[in-house]
Amino acid sequence: MTAPPARPERSGPETASVVDVSPFKPSLVKAVFRDVTPMHVSRSAAWAAASVTRTVLTEIIDGARRAAAEEARRKLIPGDLLSAIDRNVELEVGTKWYDHSPTFQGLTGVLYDAEGVIVPSRKRSRSRKQSALVGAHRFEAGVKKLLRSQGATAVPAMVRDLDGIASVFLTDLARDAAMVVREGGVKRFGTVTEVTSGEPAPPPFLEDSLRALSARRGDGRTIDSDDILAATTIQLFGGTLRQRALTEAREATQSTSAG
Repeated sequence: MTAPPARPERSGPETASVVDVSPFKPSLVKAVFRDVTPMHVSRSAAWAAASVTRTVLTEIIDGARRAAAEEARRKLIPGDLLSAIDRNVELEVGTKWYDHSPTFQGLTGVLYDAEGVIVPSRKRSRSRKQSALVGAHRFEAGVKKLLRSQGATAVPAMVRDLDGIASVFLTDLARDAAMVVREGGVKRFGTVTEVTSGEPAPPPFLEDSLRALSARRGDGRTIDSDDILAATTIQLFGGTLRQRALTEAREATQSTSAG
């Protein structure tokens, strides 16, 4: 009797490609979602959210690397992050982090009273849970892995900022995905596709995809991958970054389903 073929090991090439989709593990993604909503998060949704976060941070790191290269530096500093965002408005994500980081002081606006004296910001209550910031250090290992994969190194302050941006962005993505489930699609935002000046209009297939995401199927208790894609269209206003994030997230979920 012929022996049955041995099962392939989980470390095979196909599985490895799925693991490489994002340095942010699905278990971490689901932990962030639990801070935001009691809804169940499907496996494919966790992979999609991890992929979108990876795409966004990769683009930020790439912009920061170009800024550093212009000054003949290899190690990234917070100033490179500011330069990357200044040059590409699409990278201005995770903005709630800006109020908590010294890197962004002065960029969020300074209030003055009638006599020209700076009005200090209100103290935040320690008892109030900031779900986007509590445990943000959980992303540090993933950020460092992503930097290595891009052949980049960064000072601790830069790692901290990337860590915080990832935390806030993923938290906002979770909130919007839950909203999509509750409202049955992208009701408030429609399917308008904004295009950055000087960039070509998105191809028809992207417009069709966005239109399809304006309504959802499925129960009202589970966040699925399509809900993550719809939330991505809310978080990323348009342009090449949103298109790339949607494409890579779809590829990630397809690879996961096949793995």
